[in-house]
Amino acid sequence: MTGIVYKSTGSWYTVKSLQGDFIECRMKGKFRIKGIKSTNPIAVGDIVDYEHEESSDTVTGTIHNIHERKNYIVRKSVNLSHQMHIIASNIDRVFLLITINNPPTTFNFIDRFLVTAEAYGIETILVFNKIDTLTEETLDEQLYMQHVYQEIGYKCLRVSSTEGTGVAELQEMMIGKVSMFSGHSGVGKSTLVNAMEPSLHLKTKTISEASKQGQHTTTFAEMYDLSFDARIIDTPGIKGFGIVDMEKEEIGGYFPEFFKLKDQCKFNNCLHKEEPHCAVKAALDRDEIAWSRYKSYLKILEGDDENYRTDVHDEDRKASDKTRE
Repeated sequence: MTGIVYKSTGSWYTVKSLQGDFIECRMKGKFRIKGIKSTNPIAVGDIVDYEHEESSDTVTGTIHNIHERKNYIVRKSVNLSHQMHIIASNIDRVFLLITINNPPTTFNFIDRFLVTAEAYGIETILVFNKIDTLTEETLDEQLYMQHVYQEIGYKCLRVSSTEGTGVAELQEMMIGKVSMFSGHSGVGKSTLVNAMEPSLHLKTKTISEASKQGQHTTTFAEMYDLSFDARIIDTPGIKGFGIVDMEKEEIGGYFPEFFKLKDQCKFNNCLHKEEPHCAVKAALDRDEIAWSRYKSYLKILEGDDENYRTDVHDEDRKASDKTRE
């Protein structure tokens, strides 16, 4: 039997068969995917082969094969620094939900996510959510952040789940595709899914006023079939995004605005740091590249992952102000 993994709890996997039936499955033995050191060998979105197992009262399954993945997106394992966690696989589009201060989403977090998505060939669309809560000051910040990424070529949407703004446009982009929603806890992933598909009744929680951080509502990644010919993978909130398995020389290639200028650098292996006649640094001096992006690049290049789970929004705001001057 062949099916798609719709939910993974680490030990049990909910698989939807090609006939549309759901069955709870376990893994047969230990899977070792070539070249992947992962804490979870089977992920939501995987196409798997399984066999039925009949116990006294229920029918379960045993997964014995994973089909080759079209793509997948990973982050550094929170507990095991040399391993990665596969968030989901076989994704057509990722929608990264961003909020300005409810909770705060930093340039550094966005850039780390985008670099990983670029590396694994997954289109990412930035969704600026909760725009109905913006003040005059935070509206300016949101519009500036949106401008930075639109200039690079990333698609951006402005959405309000509560007022319905941008929801129809978002739905249109999801038709016929497997989409993944990601972002910090509290950015409104579940609320937005409920706005598109009220019958799902996904759990939601409010933001902690003390920390301005969201509380986890989604414990495990899970895929849902939507009524408008779309499938969505809702993921647990991510505090930080550690980069894995990237050589220093390739990181710049995952910043599209850097990659466009690479051939103009004097050295083929230019890291855009201290090298003379660097086209990227020259563009930075001309304000053609956002300082926030270059700062994120340096942090990734230097392996600055010890604080990758910490939000440093004030630093990014200062960098944004410096770029605007």
